Amino acid sequence: MTSLSSSAPPPSAYDPKSKGSSVNSSSELTASDEAPDGGLRAWIVVAGSFCLSFATFGYVVSWGAFQEYYQAVALSDRSPSDIAWIGSLQYALIFLPGLLTGYIFDLGYFRISLIGSSIVYITSNFLIAECHKYWQFVICQGVAVGLSAGWIYVPCTAIVAHWFKDKRPIAFSIVAFGSSVGGVLFSIIFRQLLPRVGFRWTVRVMALVNLACFLFAIITMKARLPPKGKTVTQWRALLKRAYVLYTFSTLLAFLGLYTPLTFLSVSAVSIGIDSSLAFYIVGVCNATSAFGRLLSGVLAVQYGGLNVMIVFTTLAAAMTYVWPFVDSHGGFIAIICLYGAASGAFVSLFPVVTTRLGGVEDVGLRTGVQMTFMSLGALAGPPISGAIQQHTGSFHDVGLYAGSMVIYSVVVMILARWAHVGELAGGVF
Repeated sequence: MTSLSSSAPPPSAYDPKSKGSSVNSSSELTASDEAPDGGLRAWIVVAGSFCLSFATFGYVVSWGAFQEYYQAVALSDRSPSDIAWIGSLQYALIFLPGLLTGYIFDLGYFRISLIGSSIVYITSNFLIAECHKYWQFVICQGVAVGLSAGWIYVPCTAIVAHWFKDKRPIAFSIVAFGSSVGGVLFSIIFRQLLPRVGFRWTVRVMALVNLACFLFAIITMKARLPPKGKTVTQWRALLKRAYVLYTFSTLLAFLGLYTPLTFLSVSAVSIGIDSSLAFYIVGVCNATSAFGRLLSGVLAVQYGGLNVMIVFTTLAAAMTYVWPFVDSHGGFIAIICLYGAASGAFVSLFPVVTTRLGGVEDVGLRTGVQMTFMSLGALAGPPISGAIQQHTGSFHDVGLYAGSMVIYSVVVMILARWAHVGELAGGVF
């Protein structure tokens, strides 16, 4: 593979005449240039990836409904910070295995990864219904769900880069849209079924929905590029300034980005919103997030993925600052809608930028390493926020902490942009 300098434009990653290219890597780069960028087979792969995103990340981002229920009923003897660790484990572990799973994907083991993760994921989904103690929820919902979802989440996004080039931001946005739809529907399913059939059957129904999604993905998804040899990977490409800065920026973002989503229901109840409506707040947030994901994908084709991310993530930081200081019900919902749309753009576009920082033949590795580092922020962010809330008794300082982490990430994104294209603003990237 041809390594990409931190200041070179993305097309150089596809130039077979670049210094250091081997015959093997040249043939693979030629194959990447021939990505269909559309067509029935390519969009079927996107549909399968949409279903995986729906069943994995969509399930995970509906955690706010679980957090509220566990605090009120199932785990009422535990602190909000303790319970938040379950959700943060899911957030973290869906990204943590990325370094390994991305590399395995590049080596051509997508199918076996998908089938293996499907078995573990669906089994752990059903086991949540049998949990009664805190440690059981941690193992089944935090560790097992998180790891099995993480084993396939990186490949399910990286595979899109095999089939798309110019339309890649739109394809990634559709995949990310799946997690928003999942977040909305799973929150509604949880709320509607819980009083009717109880916790156990509510969780089982959600597990059956996930089973159907995984079966569809197994049938429809296929990698386009042939497996590459182990000697092709140039790990030094991971040390390029632009890539390092950008990866660090996403880690910072995850220290604060999902704090409002984690505590939406709880904070809504704290300002007097009825608990029956508070359950739907998570769904409202995920619905507006879906809009942000699609809109940002369309805009990224014209203006560049990182440019669009910087704007939307700045808005997400502003809404995170404001969120805990709004007492009116209407104002609270309005802030949450804006936060959902802005944070949705980040989730939609962060892998798009990674694909532009090198060749498609190593996209799994680059995406996976990035997600592994992001997992550190996802793991620590919600518990830190929960501890701040428990110590202060309000969400005011929580918003200041989380918003600051997100705005710091924007600053580092701008530095990554400068490292890659040589300017802080202007141009498409």
